[in-house]
Amino acid sequence: MDDVVSIDTLAAVAGVALAAAVLVGLLPRLPFPQVVLLLAGGILIGPDVLAVGTPADVRVLADVGLGFVFLLAGYEIDLRLFREDAGRRALVSWAVSLGLAAGVVAVLGAAGLVEAFLPVALGLTTTALGTLLPVLREAGLLRGRLGRHLLATGGVGELLPVLVIAVFLGSQGRVTALVSLVGVAALAVVLGLLRLGVREGGRLAAVVRAGQNETAQITLRATILLLLALVAVTDRFHLDAVLGAFLAGVVLRRWVGTAAPVLESKLDAVGHGFFVPLFFVYSGMSLDLRAVAGAPLLLALFLVLMLAVRGGPVLVVYRGVLTWRERCQTALVSATALPVLVALTEIAVRNGTMTSRDAAALVGAGVVTVLVLPAVVVVLGRRAAGLPHGAPTPTTAPGSGPV
Repeated sequence: MDDVVSIDTLAAVAGVALAAAVLVGLLPRLPFPQVVLLLAGGILIGPDVLAVGTPADVRVLADVGLGFVFLLAGYEIDLRLFREDAGRRALVSWAVSLGLAAGVVAVLGAAGLVEAFLPVALGLTTTALGTLLPVLREAGLLRGRLGRHLLATGGVGELLPVLVIAVFLGSQGRVTALVSLVGVAALAVVLGLLRLGVREGGRLAAVVRAGQNETAQITLRATILLLLALVAVTDRFHLDAVLGAFLAGVVLRRWVGTAAPVLESKLDAVGHGFFVPLFFVYSGMSLDLRAVAGAPLLLALFLVLMLAVRGGPVLVVYRGVLTWRERCQTALVSATALPVLVALTEIAVRNGTMTSRDAAALVGAGVVTVLVLPAVVVVLGRRAAGLPHGAPTPTTAPGSGPV
């Protein structure tokens, strides 16, 4: 059965996750994030190299891990950003990227280089905020003015493509996808009402407060239940559930109120401690190396387009707000993509709207962005601050002018 987890493969995946963390600890000067080691480890134990196991052996748990990626990304988003200049500029830059992507992919399709118009065009506009969060947080880049712009552009680049994908590429059809979106919105309203009820006091409020810590862990259990319920909406993990996980993170941040930092630390422990690294090892195991090797020029083309289509508009839209160095960092962050690409290509190939060659090349280009771009972002920040390699990078205080 496809949904049966192999304990042998799971042990190998857990070993890769631990080895990646230990290696990063022993070699703090590694120029790339831990997720790269997880992907490489997945390739190593996958069917194309050592054949320790197959992706299907851990698919169910990897689906939960992907859900955690989006849940944690949504939890990091402060909706108030989109009432500020940072949010407005992020929306404008993504809209320009979408227009550029549509034009470029239409030309490539007419030339016979690309067969899947919508999946490729959307893939070029995605941002791997969930993947980048640990890297940006450890480097101290999420604070201050730059941090708000990074979160805003990353959130838009993760949420809006998923919205479009869920409606136009979801395997359940557009009507069902729209119903799913309405359902998620209704869930947000219900959670908001429950939050008001808890605030008013009473027995439920007392139980929640008393059970947040110790052995009960009520808020953490409720969060995991919500995520698993979204994953279980379909027999397979569809983008509708991915969207739900992202929006659930956004809603949860507002719902828990002052308890947000406490819950966030618990979600980090459960998510980044097990499920998230498991997803990235799974992604490495799933990567079709033969297809990637068979289309190196297409991979290079997609990589250049990601930088130009997604990162290019940022350099223009953020003029006068961020310094040249900060604009370059924001552009590189916005052009880094992977989790949405993995989910997008899986759905598109399954629906027959994308060839395995295009899918492998697009995911391969996303892997390269994760390998290279975050490291460049961190190096730019350290050089600007005059810090030695490995030291955290301070950012400008909120409201201050360009450095």
